[in-house]
Amino acid sequence: MLSSAHRLIRLTITISILVVAAVVVVILWDYYTASPWTRNGQVRVQVANIAPRVSGQILHVNVLDNQPVHHGDVLYEIDPFDFQVAVDAAKAKVAERKADMEFKEVQAQWRKAIPGVAVSQEEKKQYVALSQQAAAQYASAQADLRQAEINLDRTKVRSSIDGIVTNLIMRPGDFATAGVVNMHVIDTNSYWIDGYFEETKVHDLDEGDLVRMDLMGYHDPLFGHIESITRGIASNNALVNEQGLPTVDPVYTWVRLAQRIPVRVKIDKVPSDLTLAAGMTATVTVVSETGNRRHRSTQDAFQHFGDDVRHLFGHK
Repeated sequence: MLSSAHRLIRLTITISILVVAAVVVVILWDYYTASPWTRNGQVRVQVANIAPRVSGQILHVNVLDNQPVHHGDVLYEIDPFDFQVAVDAAKAKVAERKADMEFKEVQAQWRKAIPGVAVSQEEKKQYVALSQQAAAQYASAQADLRQAEINLDRTKVRSSIDGIVTNLIMRPGDFATAGVVNMHVIDTNSYWIDGYFEETKVHDLDEGDLVRMDLMGYHDPLFGHIESITRGIASNNALVNEQGLPTVDPVYTWVRLAQRIPVRVKIDKVPSDLTLAAGMTATVTVVSETGNRRHRSTQDAFQHFGDDVRHLFGHK
């Protein structure tokens, strides 16, 4: 009789453990496949691409790689010799045009004021037109001078933002070409995190949801909120080959992989002791009211099954 009771107890314990294990497996399966979180997160940042407005040889590089800079700081300087010559020539042209304009104005007034000399209306119009032409040429020369002075100032290439110089490979002696990017500055005020959520979880997300972000290698979590959800990703099946035919990837009909949709998360505050760098890996977890209900339901399920087990053993 005693052995039967022992067997019954062992059987009851075994069944209870199997039931609890099955429930745990179901709950964990739901948590890892349906809850709004992903380990596939990455820190992103905006980068200002610095390009000169004029061309020339670089004389001085005033910054180092990974150096903080401020808006307006001179990053490097282009040889100003040719541009200074252009300014001097423009100034001489302005002086010449000004003298010509003043001469034409005096000439027009003089022709009108000569006593005893009859001046026809056509001659008056001609001298007035010459005076106006000289004034227009003088204004054009002044505009050319302003452009030459601006080009001279542009030989000092300045930072357009506050940030940090990155991947600097420039050196004095290099040739800078107008419009060609040759320096990059990271905007340190623009960090955000992209969480790549499976398409089966995106429907649970809303803009403004509170988000927890755990960086690999940093002990404290960051917090932010969903700023936007990407409305489209690239499709390999939309590509075409050289003949203009669609390139369609083969698929396995029994395997369907969920696509990952980028979700942009704004970081509310970056800790002062955190060295944040674009490309860092992050785990992104939505902790909005919906996410909290999901976590509470999971905890409640564990609690209920624990109570059931204790109740079961309490009756034995």
